[in-house]
Amino acid sequence: MPLKTIAIYSPGDMGSGVGGALGENGYDVITSLDNRSARTKELAQSSGIRDVGSIDNMVTRADLILCIMVPSQAVAAAERVAESMRSTGVTTFYADCNAVSPKTTRAIGDIITEAGGTYIDGGIIGGSPKRGQAPRFYVSGPNAWAMNELDGKGIAVRNMGGEIGHGSGIKMCYAALTKGTSTLHIALLAAAEAMGLSDQLRAEFQSSQPNALKQMDTGISSLPPNAHRWIGEMEEISATFEQVGVTPFFHQGAAEIYRLLGQTSFASETPETVDKGRPTSETIKAVVDLIDAGVATRD
Repeated sequence: MPLKTIAIYSPGDMGSGVGGALGENGYDVITSLDNRSARTKELAQSSGIRDVGSIDNMVTRADLILCIMVPSQAVAAAERVAESMRSTGVTTFYADCNAVSPKTTRAIGDIITEAGGTYIDGGIIGGSPKRGQAPRFYVSGPNAWAMNELDGKGIAVRNMGGEIGHGSGIKMCYAALTKGTSTLHIALLAAAEAMGLSDQLRAEFQSSQPNALKQMDTGISSLPPNAHRWIGEMEEISATFEQVGVTPFFHQGAAEIYRLLGQTSFASETPETVDKGRPTSETIKAVVDLIDAGVATRD
């Protein structure tokens, strides 16, 4: 089945980048911007993604829906699309590409298939095409073949075969390292700052861990604007680990670090406006100030 019209639900930072890349490769890319933020609308417009108004319109016109949003919203998004499928009588392919656990993606799959839709499990690894990257879409499930033709169209598609949960599972393990390591960096730097040891620790890192220090100096300041997204992602990773008998506590702690970052003043920035030149020490100081103030990090 050749794909002609692809819906991006919703066109945030990654979604707008993916939609823009697919549009440049000849697809009609649409979305529903009803009740979406001004920023999301601007991202969609700048990427050439066409607003069709309601979710019903999106469902009835799309050959494939790519759901790309905050993981905590993934189930509710699937429920809205499933309700639209039932009310319109039109069904389509639905790929959940969010950072959710295998258990969550199976639940989402049930929601879509019970409404008559065709489900694909997916996980995205890599950066947005708007920054010159070609993210890898790891997809699984018996209907993952429907994504194959998108490979090389601004994204890379890695079809993992017939078991739903594999696409999400590899994303969970990968993000456990990348985003989890960032929170370990923040935690140890905050502890050193609280003890008055920042300068001494930095000198030791310069001597014995220069690559790790480079990561800390180049990556931490861009994290606060995305922290609200990654709280849920860490919780999904924690759940994934627990479901297979691995300790969930590493990433429960990571979620707490992202909650702190999300309460700093820097969290009001966006990925487009973040001050990438801000010294790591400023972000760490903001975290320590919140800890000293007794700010809660658990829901």
